[in-house]
Amino acid sequence: MAVNAYILIQTEVGKAAAVASEVGQITGVVSADDVTGPYDVIAKAEADTVDELGKMVVSRVQMIDGITRTLTCPVVHL
Repeated sequence: MAVNAYILIQTEVGKAAAVASEVGQITGVVSADDVTGPYDVIAKAEADTVDELGKMVVSRVQMIDGITRTLTCPVVHL
């Protein structure tokens, strides 16, 4: 079973659209949308394991210029 997660992203002022576009190009990211509220972009991602998901966030998502903070929320099936 794949691991799914929502990645909540805060960006620098004026960078949300560019960040969402770039995040959306990452392999494993299903969608990336600009939103309003305390976060600027919310992305949905999937990976084979929690470790792969973590590596994607740390080595790909957090390296994008304009991102100031991320919060990864794995989906649980209750």
